[in-house]
Amino acid sequence: MSVRDIAHKAREGASVFLRDVGHGLLEVGHNGLALLGFTVLLAAVFAVGHDDLRHRAEVAALDWLQSRQEARIDADADLTVALAEPTAVERATATDPGALDRQQAAVAQWISRRYRVALEPVSRLVQEAWHLGERAGLDPTLILAVVAIESRFNPFAQSPVGAQGLMQVMTRVHTDKYEPFGGAHAAFDPVANLRVGVQVLKEYVARSGSVEDGLRWYVGAANLDSDGGYVGKVLGEQSKLAQVAQGKSLSPFTPLRPQPPATPVAAPEAPADDGAPDAAHPATAAPAPAPASDGPQGWPKLAMN
Repeated sequence: MSVRDIAHKAREGASVFLRDVGHGLLEVGHNGLALLGFTVLLAAVFAVGHDDLRHRAEVAALDWLQSRQEARIDADADLTVALAEPTAVERATATDPGALDRQQAAVAQWISRRYRVALEPVSRLVQEAWHLGERAGLDPTLILAVVAIESRFNPFAQSPVGAQGLMQVMTRVHTDKYEPFGGAHAAFDPVANLRVGVQVLKEYVARSGSVEDGLRWYVGAANLDSDGGYVGKVLGEQSKLAQVAQGKSLSPFTPLRPQPPATPVAAPEAPADDGAPDAAHPATAAPAPAPASDGPQGWPKLAMN
C-alpha cells in the first residue's frame, strides 16, 4: 500500500471520528436543553400552586435586577444618578418669587440683597410671615425684623444659651409647641420655627400689653435694666421693611441703627405664670454686650434664669 493510500485512509478515519463526536455532542446538548426546559416547566408548574415560592422567586429576581442596576450606576460614579431622589424638592423651603404680591416681592428682594440669602427661600418666608401676621394680629414686617435681628435669616443658627433657628426660640423651653410639627428637631425647619416663634411673640405681646414690652420678654430682658438695644434694633429694622413694603426705594445696605423709643420703656410686670418656664430665652444675670458693628448683624441673646 502506497503512502498516498495510507494518508487517504487516515483522513477518512479522522473525518468519521469528528463526525461521530459532533453528532454525539449535538445529541447531548439537545437532550440537556430538553431536560433543562422540562425542569423549568416543572418548577413553574410547582410554583403556580405555591404562592410563597412564587413570591420568593419574584423577590429574588427583582433583587438581582436591582443589584445589576446599582452596579452599573456605581460604575458611572455619578452621585446625582446613584442617589437620585425625585421628591427631594418637596423638602425645600422655597417658592417662586413671581407668586408674591407687589408688597411681598419688594420685601423679599430687599431682604435677599441685604442679608445675602437666596431669593426663593426668602420669598417663602415672606409669604409665611404675611400669613402668620394676619392670623396672629402682628405686623408681618415685625416678624421679619425679629428674624433679621435674631438669626440674619440663618435657619440653623444657635445661640450660646440654646436658642435655635430663624427666630431663636428656646427649644427646650417650648418643646410642647414643636410637638404638632413632629418634635424638637422641627426647630431647624424654617417654617415650623417661624410659626412657633410667632406664637411665642404673640403671647408675650398680649400679656405685656405692647409690642415693645413683648419684645423685651422675647429676648429675655423684661426684668433687666437694659435690653442691650434689642428692641430699638428690631423696631428700626421693621421701620425699613415697612418702608420697602410701601414702595419706598431704600438701599439694602443702610446701617442697622436702633430706633429710639418714643418714651422710655420701663420693665413690664411679669406676665401671669402658671409656674412652668415660659420664656423665649432663659435669662442671665446681666445683658450680653452689644456687638461692635453698626451694620446689619445678628444680636447676642439675653437670657433669664
